[in-house]
Amino acid sequence: MRADPLSTGLPVLLVEDDRLFAATLRLGLEAAGLQVYLAPSAEDALALLDTVAVRLAIIDEGLPGCSGVEFAARLRERHGLPFIFLTACNSSACVERAIGEGALAFLVKPVDVTQLLPMISTALARSAELADLRANRDQLQSALDQERDISIATGIVMARMNIDHQAAFELLRRAARSSRRKLAEVARELVVSRGTALQHETCMP
Repeated sequence: MRADPLSTGLPVLLVEDDRLFAATLRLGLEAAGLQVYLAPSAEDALALLDTVAVRLAIIDEGLPGCSGVEFAARLRERHGLPFIFLTACNSSACVERAIGEGALAFLVKPVDVTQLLPMISTALARSAELADLRANRDQLQSALDQERDISIATGIVMARMNIDHQAAFELLRRAARSSRRKLAEVARELVVSRGTALQHETCMP
């Protein structure tokens, strides 16, 4: 079970150019236990992110110079940071645009802290779920890649040594043990070296 993020001094970034509104939100969020970094523009926020680490960004859609949507795209590309949108627009087009940019929550101004806090908890929980899914997907892909390399390497040994599958696999496994490496590493090395050899062969006149 995950700990309540709002009770751990969680660092968040608030990107809002309305100073009074930003100060009000900041006070409320800090009173709830969050550590709040404030930036009045996208450029200030990006500069701040070079020096501090935060877990979530709360972004005003109507930022000066660079819109919240544009900033969100840059934020996702450079930092992979989950974010919530604050906006004065409540049309379906605005909602679709925010969700399309990856917003985990969307609030229409005026917004107060009592509305924002549950959204932060929900966004962080969803972000953690997505991170777990990505990690599981990457682990699965890595396992599939390793199995493929082992199969290909076994086939290469079978062809080179004119032996059956089991004997070729045992040779690979002994090679891995003798070199104190994982079987997948030995297989990958053989697959890569075979690919390099084929490239040389196809380039020969």
